[in-house]
Amino acid sequence: MSVNIEMPKLSDTMTEGTLIKWHKKVGDQIEIGDILAEVETDKATMEMEAFDEGTLLEIRIQEGEKAPIGSVLAVLGDDGETPAAPTTAKSAPPAPEVSSPVAVAVVSAPAPATQLASGERIKSSPLARKVAADMGVSLQKVQGTGPGGRIVKADVEQAAHSAPSVEATAANNLAAAVKSKIAASVTPAATANSGVELILPKAKEGDEKIPLSSMRKIIASRLLTSKVTIPHFYLHVEADVAPLMALRKQINDQAEKTKGNKYSVNDFVLKAVVQATQAVPEVNSSYAGDHMVRFKHIGLSIAIAVEDGLVTPVIKQAENLSLLAISKAVKEMAARAKDKKLKPDEFDGGTVTVSNLGAWGIESFDAIINPPQAVIVSVGAAIEKPVVVNGQIIPGLRMNLGVSCDHRVVDGAIAAQFLAEVKKLIEQPALMLI
Repeated sequence: MSVNIEMPKLSDTMTEGTLIKWHKKVGDQIEIGDILAEVETDKATMEMEAFDEGTLLEIRIQEGEKAPIGSVLAVLGDDGETPAAPTTAKSAPPAPEVSSPVAVAVVSAPAPATQLASGERIKSSPLARKVAADMGVSLQKVQGTGPGGRIVKADVEQAAHSAPSVEATAANNLAAAVKSKIAASVTPAATANSGVELILPKAKEGDEKIPLSSMRKIIASRLLTSKVTIPHFYLHVEADVAPLMALRKQINDQAEKTKGNKYSVNDFVLKAVVQATQAVPEVNSSYAGDHMVRFKHIGLSIAIAVEDGLVTPVIKQAENLSLLAISKAVKEMAARAKDKKLKPDEFDGGTVTVSNLGAWGIESFDAIINPPQAVIVSVGAAIEKPVVVNGQIIPGLRMNLGVSCDHRVVDGAIAAQFLAEVKKLIEQPALMLI
């Protein structure tokens, strides 16, 4: 009996993947646990593991090709079964939802879809229908986010736990209208309901068309959603970074002698943000329609620039980590981010993000919130400049710290209190070593 090996959902934002490399060829005997292929998602390059055994009969998606979630990548048959002739035919439509964070080989057995009163079929995964039945949720009232509007498990759970407000519904409709226009590459025109107008360029002779990578597509989609649906406001403050620089130099000089860990300025900033979040827990929250979620732990998302864009892996339960532990975690994550070796679960659980452009000499900037979080801290470069102290102009070393906030969750006074706490810790770095 043949088994379809399908494109798994390897991250919460993934809609398609790129088959980077096959580690097996047609005719090979496959054992459970074998690495079949490498798949590039919107966030990382992942190894796809076999969860069944047999003979690899057919490869349908070739190296370099993209495929949506649920597409058939290859076909596995019984031991000794004769392989079919190689084909590059495109895969069948998406099969039932794969909820595991790793590659799974499953037998395709589509279940009948729920129908509307009019007889129209509702596109939904078998798992989504089971969860909906268990939770008493009507699929007619659930908005699907899967391929082609397919309802998946997460959609049902979201519908069950939060009744969308009028405000949230309007915002989602607006974002959907804008995304639809981008996907259709429309010419300049106002959206009928939203009033949003997009001006999209047309390539002329000599211009280069650069296809969007999976990562760039997700960045475009998420940041558009963030700016359209989240009411941002921004605060900035300037901190005296000279004490931090002096302490860092003292520590690193000692580390050089003992071959210990060397600290970056960003390590101290990250620790300051974690402790400030503990002091002002209101910022460690998220908007959820008719309520807010106040998180128990701090998931520290770190913005890391990579070749195709930006990734934000998460240091989980950062409130329990020392400065040394944070420093080591950042170094390790940054190295694997460059090689696209981060795992899907390393992007989950973020509650506050830090974006530092100081290494590029940027003095200050306003960052875009990383949904569903409510705050993102922007960090500029340490700049030498004249400052006034006790009526006297003296040389100073200053750093601009900013925070972008979701005004539905965080008010100005809370944001100011949070930013003041970050500044205090930067200016009194010994407090981070206690």
